[in-house]
Amino acid sequence: MKIVTSAEMREIDRVTSEKFGVPWLRLMENAGSAVTEFALSAYPSAKSFGVICGKGNNGGDGFVVARKLQETGGRVVRLLLLADPKELRGDAAVNYAKLLEAADSTHPLKITKGGAASDGEVFTSDVLIDAILGSGFRPPVSGVYAEAIAKINAATARVIAVDLPSGADADVMGEQTGAVARADAIVTFTAPRPAHIFGNLTSGPIVIAPIGSPDDAVQSSLGLNLITPKDIAPLIGPRPRNSNKGTYGHVLVVGGSIGKAGAAAMAGFSALRSGAGLVTVAAPKSVLPTVAGFHPELMTEPLAETDAGSISLQALKALEHLAEKKTVLAIGPGISRHEETAELVRKIVLDSEIPIVLDADGLNAFEGQTKDFKRRVRRERTQNAEKNATLVLTPHPGEMSRLTGLPTAAIQRDRINVARSFAKEHGVILALKGDRTIVANPSGEAWVNPTGNPGMATGGTGDILTGIVAGMLAQNSKRAFEAVLAAVYLHGLAGDIAREPVGEHSLVATDLVRMLPQAFGRVTAEAAEKWLKIAG
Repeated sequence: MKIVTSAEMREIDRVTSEKFGVPWLRLMENAGSAVTEFALSAYPSAKSFGVICGKGNNGGDGFVVARKLQETGGRVVRLLLLADPKELRGDAAVNYAKLLEAADSTHPLKITKGGAASDGEVFTSDVLIDAILGSGFRPPVSGVYAEAIAKINAATARVIAVDLPSGADADVMGEQTGAVARADAIVTFTAPRPAHIFGNLTSGPIVIAPIGSPDDAVQSSLGLNLITPKDIAPLIGPRPRNSNKGTYGHVLVVGGSIGKAGAAAMAGFSALRSGAGLVTVAAPKSVLPTVAGFHPELMTEPLAETDAGSISLQALKALEHLAEKKTVLAIGPGISRHEETAELVRKIVLDSEIPIVLDADGLNAFEGQTKDFKRRVRRERTQNAEKNATLVLTPHPGEMSRLTGLPTAAIQRDRINVARSFAKEHGVILALKGDRTIVANPSGEAWVNPTGNPGMATGGTGDILTGIVAGMLAQNSKRAFEAVLAAVYLHGLAGDIAREPVGEHSLVATDLVRMLPQAFGRVTAEAAEKWLKIAG
């Protein structure tokens, strides 16, 4: 799903109406209907709703909401218009007139016009609908609108923002400045704006509702997309009845060292849980019994080791032989930063002819030597055009700092551009982990992952991601980038599902593996829903 600017959203609406023949009034009706439907489903026991409207199109959406709520009956509906009705124009004026026509004694509706102080009663409603300012607004907010925002923030009611919390700048990718209304939920339309994804506007759900714009009308200059269940569901559809384990690939995980055997085991089992047909874990011979004891489904291979208990350079020939008939190679989990082991990693990555997922100390082996990534990709493209040269990197910000030489703080300030430029320069697929993980490909396209939570900030969750990426690649080697998008989304979603019973403080990495089956099922179910709902 494309992420668009506020100006592009206005253009989408215009094109939808003028080129595709969907009337502006219909778009507003659909928007108001979506907000109403969400409000009633989210707060079914609410006895009263207060709708606070500005004079623009956002207020017009609010008029539709008030009319729809009033038509349901059985609830007190109060509306506060922060303007003189004579100031209303276009579709907002039309919907205000329709609201007045619909009001009757059977379905009472209280309408107050003026400033926020004109009707304090509206702010005592169980649920407030914030329809003051939408994504076309540019801060700062002042006057009666600022007063209304202050009253919303002081109220105890639940608050649903229409399109965007009033006072927020839709195009800001960080913290907002000035007066911004709080929101327990946001219902926006057609496509998200940057602030919806990066603005920390709500701790509740953000609903993206289609209101009539066809896909061809949605254009964006940002080159930035949101991963959604609809994007990845085709990769996890029903399997043919004549499937066998060879159909879904064989993953080779190379990793582990003294004290870190669990990392390789978790990566291997995650690859199995994500659907790979076969998984072999190759680890130092002294830690192999520990790896093998984790899960009986894993095949194992012992490797020569250094005195420190990490994989020795002497294991290179054995690994090259092991990799010959594998579908994907995942290297790095628990592998250590031993100098000899790092040299082994670099040689494998440079010389291997199968897709590779590189993580953890596998990434750290390339500190100051990222030119080898370009050498691998260039060699594959020129000498072995029929080979799949996919190289996937999954760094956290600290590992990205070592790869780029940039301070971690600088990476965090500009995550999208750092990921995009590195992927493009080195010809890799890069998943920069963190809050709103960014996945970028060699063409410079970037996707944002909306799943995941702070409970996943615990040891081992990165190893789980490595395994899921490898497993999805093994099943979808010809759709590598989509496979990585699916893996990142599923990984975060499994973490969100795991959080439900244990909370964020008690969540551990293996909880994600246990919840992967539910994550697969939830993606399939959510892909069929008419609305997209993401965490705020």
